[in-house]
Amino acid sequence: MTCTKAVPLYVQLKEHVLQNIRSGEWRSGERVPSEHELVRKFKVSRMTANRALRELMRSGVLARIAGVGTFVGDLKAAAHPLQIRNIAQEIRDRGHRHRALPVTLERICPDATVRSRLGVAAQALHVFHSLIVHFENDVALQVEDRFVNPLIAPDYLAADFTALTPYEYLMEVAPLQRVEHVVRAVQPDARIRGLLKLRPREPALLIERVTWSRAVPASFALLYHPGSRFELRGGFEA
Repeated sequence: MTCTKAVPLYVQLKEHVLQNIRSGEWRSGERVPSEHELVRKFKVSRMTANRALRELMRSGVLARIAGVGTFVGDLKAAAHPLQIRNIAQEIRDRGHRHRALPVTLERICPDATVRSRLGVAAQALHVFHSLIVHFENDVALQVEDRFVNPLIAPDYLAADFTALTPYEYLMEVAPLQRVEHVVRAVQPDARIRGLLKLRPREPALLIERVTWSRAVPASFALLYHPGSRFELRGGFEA
């Protein structure tokens, strides 16, 4: 591990752990160095080592068993049900590689459902539509079927969604103000099933989400995930 002034020590420790996982040296279920071992090996404070391990556990990369030790997690893709996060960053936080494949970028005449979710008038000529597959280490993890209010993000279709996600783009041009979402299991149509490479009759986990910016609906998204490779996980303290 190379220490530099520009990169905080806890970030360097996290990268050391992630590099060992990416290389396959540390596999799922294997024990990783303890906080004390990291302090001794890298000459850092206990607080630094603790923060690095804690953040990796929070993102699901590591799992701690009380009285036993810290281990490489299952690495099954997971997201918090109440948080809005960038899927690319979630994947990178697990030490994996993100890739996006835009399938459709178009202007469409919205149907009744899209008009209702985006609050656009029945006579609205068009909304923007994107269909993007997000991959984790070249395995399809999410199909993002998104409809965007052109009044909020007029240049949406000009964005390069191989370089940034719709989340990143919209957070820049239409800062998040309010969110509503529903989570349910579905049997997706043939197109979604094919893009996710689902087994016959394998269910998908669907997050249906509407976001607001500047007091109006900005985006309506249908986020499909393979039921066998994705879970929602979270907690809170009273």
